[in-house]
Amino acid sequence: MSREPNPSPDAPAADPRPGRLTAAAALLALEGLALAAGGVYVLVLGLAGDPDDRQQAVTGGVTLIVLALLPLLAARGLLLRRGWSRGPAVVTQIMALPVAYNLLRADSLAIPGGIVLAVVAVTALVLLVNPATTRALGIQGPGGVREK
Repeated sequence: MSREPNPSPDAPAADPRPGRLTAAAALLALEGLALAAGGVYVLVLGLAGDPDDRQQAVTGGVTLIVLALLPLLAARGLLLRRGWSRGPAVVTQIMALPVAYNLLRADSLAIPGGIVLAVVAVTALVLLVNPATTRALGIQGPGGVREK
């Protein structure tokens, strides 16, 4: 038995993984970890603190933790060069843009967080739609034509 991972059936096996793909996966993992950390923080405050509505705080924390799974699974899929992973990765970035906008409109310390989130989301989107990323994931264009 070989210790090398099996190549993805939908990605070219001989080509090395492009740096853009690795960078996109790293940004998605960072977003997923941030969501999970925020979820744990809200959950702990809901359980140990004195929130206005304990049930709402616990539900919010659990929801954030569950939402963290989407970018984390997409990041793993990108690293393994799975073609399916680009869809959830793009959806995650599109969902992050309105959140960043709302953080930017806040009159508080949330503004730097909104700036960081917007930069990360736009950067990840650019990396994900790059032709090198598309080729590395084995994604074909309309009509089964490989994108250049």
